[in-house]
Amino acid sequence: MFYRRKILLTLIQHLGGEVEKMRLQKLLFLYCKQKNNAEYDFIPYRFGCYSYSAKADLSTMVKKGLLTETEKSYTKQDNSDYGENLKDGDFDLLKEIITNYGKLNNSALISHTYINYPFFAINSTNLNDALNSTNIEKVKQAIPKENEITLFTIGYEGISLEKYLEKLVKNNIKLLVDVRKNPHSMKFGFSKTLLKKYCASLNIDYIHIPDLGINSDKRNNLESEKDYNELFEDYRTTTLKTKIESQRYILKLLKNRRRIALTCFEAEPHKCHRSHLANAITNIEKNIIVHL
Repeated sequence: MFYRRKILLTLIQHLGGEVEKMRLQKLLFLYCKQKNNAEYDFIPYRFGCYSYSAKADLSTMVKKGLLTETEKSYTKQDNSDYGENLKDGDFDLLKEIITNYGKLNNSALISHTYINYPFFAINSTNLNDALNSTNIEKVKQAIPKENEITLFTIGYEGISLEKYLEKLVKNNIKLLVDVRKNPHSMKFGFSKTLLKKYCASLNIDYIHIPDLGINSDKRNNLESEKDYNELFEDYRTTTLKTKIESQRYILKLLKNRRRIALTCFEAEPHKCHRSHLANAITNIEKNIIVHL
């Protein structure tokens, strides 16, 4: 079993074996925020801090019979004590979180997370019920407001879905432009349909422009700098020369939406065609490029 799922099961077990979904997300958030290299990352959702990855793990464990689920809660069915298999520091931190926050009522727990982590409350639909005017103002101040026209690029290699989405939100990106030839991924959340759905939950639009991608077979056996140079030279002299209209379309989107991001897989922009595409677009008309 994945270690991160043992964290979830241990948390539920020590909350009495049954816990409301909202409380579980909030308590897991508080746990993750107090450790380095946490098992889960979070986004500022309409109910405050939320992890799609944790939700996916919980759903998997329901299917496996480790948990049962109702509309509002999860109940642990597995009798195993996974806390015995956790690192000492992690188990101690979980117990500390439960001791400090586990008995707070829902309103107090929500207020605590909103007050201490205002960025994660910026999309909340219950802000007025949870906070006073002073703390509401702090949340409003946490809303990203930068609006200078900027063409961003971002890859999802090596980061979670939530960390990826957080980068989009913090940079006030309005539109994600997927420039993969094939928008499928074995990594959770990054196939076209799911990525579009998760972006929409944060008021970020998504479009896919496959004709600006690179066929996957051309990326086979890339080992040296020479291999990458040859690949991108071919991309510049073929795709970028023949797909001018698609580049102009992105430029039009940039003018209208002001802050858009080109996305593909690779973490390093110099190893991805998105950086060459961004350069080509700004050669048509100068704009700022930022690689996230």
